Amino acid sequence: MTGRTVLFVDDEAHLRLAAKQTLELAGLDAQVFDGAEAALVHIARDFPGVLVTDIRMAGMDGLALMKQVLEIDPDFPVILVTGHGDVELAVQSLRAGAYDFIEKPFASERLIEAVRRALDKRRLTIENRVLRRQVGRRDAVESRLTGRSAAMDRLRAELRAIAQTDADVLIVGETGTGKEEVARALHRVSNRNEKPFLHINCAALPAELIESELFGHEAGAFPGAIRTRYGKLEHGRGGTVFLDEIDSLPMAVQGKLLDVIHTRSITPLGTSEPVELDVRFVAASKVDLEQAASQGAFRADLMYRIAVTTLRVPPLSERREDIPNLFLHLVDQAAARHKRSTPDVPAAVLAQVAARDWPGNVRELRNAADRYALGLDLNLGPQDSSETAEPSLADRMAGYEKSLISASLTAHGGSIADTYRALGVSRRTLYEKMQKHGLDRADYRDDD
Repeated sequence: MTGRTVLFVDDEAHLRLAAKQTLELAGLDAQVFDGAEAALVHIARDFPGVLVTDIRMAGMDGLALMKQVLEIDPDFPVILVTGHGDVELAVQSLRAGAYDFIEKPFASERLIEAVRRALDKRRLTIENRVLRRQVGRRDAVESRLTGRSAAMDRLRAELRAIAQTDADVLIVGETGTGKEEVARALHRVSNRNEKPFLHINCAALPAELIESELFGHEAGAFPGAIRTRYGKLEHGRGGTVFLDEIDSLPMAVQGKLLDVIHTRSITPLGTSEPVELDVRFVAASKVDLEQAASQGAFRADLMYRIAVTTLRVPPLSERREDIPNLFLHLVDQAAARHKRSTPDVPAAVLAQVAARDWPGNVRELRNAADRYALGLDLNLGPQDSSETAEPSLADRMAGYEKSLISASLTAHGGSIADTYRALGVSRRTLYEKMQKHGLDRADYRDDD
């Protein structure tokens, strides 16, 4: 459709012909129908056009047609064509949702003027809907993948760049970084967001039934297969299949999965008939698949097939400035989950949280937020780092200073005055240190 489409309904042939010629001479795409039912099948919520219909028609009349159209889309512009005695009825119809009415006999200019105004309104309606959906999708990414750091900005940008494609994706990152949240955010902003999101934890599948669980089986395919069973992959049709911990799959199953991803079809056990599979595959691994492939623990061809694009989720150690605000967000979520009021988090607690290493990443931080929301001890004592390579003293001091400033800015909603007083430094010193560490006051303001 062109966005300039007019559906014209009238049971009189000469009026349909005249209207079609008039509209096409004005550069509009006109489709004419001799009855309401024929026109109704073309109506959809985001149809980029308008409807012009006579009121008096055999079968379904124009008012009944208008009612059904407005049930599909209350903002759909409907122009009614009335006889001389129907003006009062048309006025009542305006109150019921009609966009305009034209009285027979009408001049060509009157029809074109009404239609063009209705098309302009329709165009604006659809554009606003698209913008609202885009904003909603951006909000979905921001709400799931929070953080002001450059690392998170980069992750969100990469995710949005591939979201509208059907490219398969490999998500990599340390344990607890939130790979499943990334997969869910990707699905939420994709074209498949109204279809299923299927989370399959490959490590939790029973080894002896893993093929049956994934691909399904026919009755009698093996001892105990009493009835036909659909595999998990079939339940994700039209949507996104998230293969969590794909590195845990046995090599034999990896080979079959490779064929599934390549052909986009599955063959249940006990049959030779393939079943088409319309899904997007997203996989996650806690290990380096390239290294695993080089060691013979993972199929290299499967790795290359699934990793059409790769998203890397940064650990908390690479985005320390995000920790205070992320902790507040997780405390708020925990309080809601446990049906508690959200507790205040003093700047001193945020400073402790920000200064601590979190080897378990977001998962460990979430557990700490749960304890805090429940009023339990956070257990933020000194950490034993003897088994890890320590950064230089200068790096540790700079990181600690940055985390303290970020925590104080978070606690005080971006207020410079409250922050420099709490830290016991001058305004100028605070500004210099913020500039040194790349901290922006605007990122911490409580404008919302």
